[in-house]
Amino acid sequence: MTDERSAESIAMPAPTSWPLLAAAGASLALAGLVTNGIVSAVGAALFVSGIVGWFRDVLPHERHERVPLVPPALRARAIVAVPQKVRHLRVGAAQHRMRVPVEVHPYSAGARGGMIGAVVMALLAVIFGLVSHRSPWYPINLLAAAALPSMAEANTATLERFNALGLFVASAVHLTTSLIVGLLYGLILPMLPRRPLLAGGLFAPLLWTGLVWAALGVINPALDERIEWRWFVASQIGFGLVAGYVVSRSEKMPTLQTVPFAQRAGLETGAVDDEPERRQ
Repeated sequence: MTDERSAESIAMPAPTSWPLLAAAGASLALAGLVTNGIVSAVGAALFVSGIVGWFRDVLPHERHERVPLVPPALRARAIVAVPQKVRHLRVGAAQHRMRVPVEVHPYSAGARGGMIGAVVMALLAVIFGLVSHRSPWYPINLLAAAALPSMAEANTATLERFNALGLFVASAVHLTTSLIVGLLYGLILPMLPRRPLLAGGLFAPLLWTGLVWAALGVINPALDERIEWRWFVASQIGFGLVAGYVVSRSEKMPTLQTVPFAQRAGLETGAVDDEPERRQ
């Protein structure tokens, strides 16, 4: 292209908002599955409109617009190559491309913190049941209601009585969740070395509580109406403080980022002579 207009500008794909409209429509269509069918209908209409408009921008010919070029006097100067030798880093050498964190807590520390935190949370829940309902079984059955529809629809008197199935389900849910969260603490807290107790004992429980509070009204409205959120927050903070303390007090171990891949993978090989590499 040698005409004057092409020399002063360049053809670029024209901006379009149709992909954004299609993405918003797809989001509304999926959100309607847990809210209302009208939301899905509106989302589907927006999605189809966005897809049609998007394809019309590129088919049968892509739509372009001319973007003016910077005048030659204002352009950056040409890059002048300066030949120099570069020192090549040896893979696996100490401090080579260090990744944070350099030290991590063992998985056992996260599991231990999760289990001890589960005991503290269970004690706080039992205290809540004794204070509010004079029954230690109320919070246990209420937790079991997250997995048992019959417990979610039960009245208060039924939740205050002992239920063997409810105790088993609640224990399984509580221990499994606590173990997973404890392992997550072991992975995340090394990335927050300055204030691990603040992050694990306050920020993480409040974030988790906010997510549960926002989603439970849609997922299980019956259970949402019976939760005492002040006690829920207190139990989450109690778990976070204990689990965070146990994990942060464990002895860290260095990561394997500077160890050769063969050694990390546990390959049984003979001694590796790295003298040729050094001579190079």
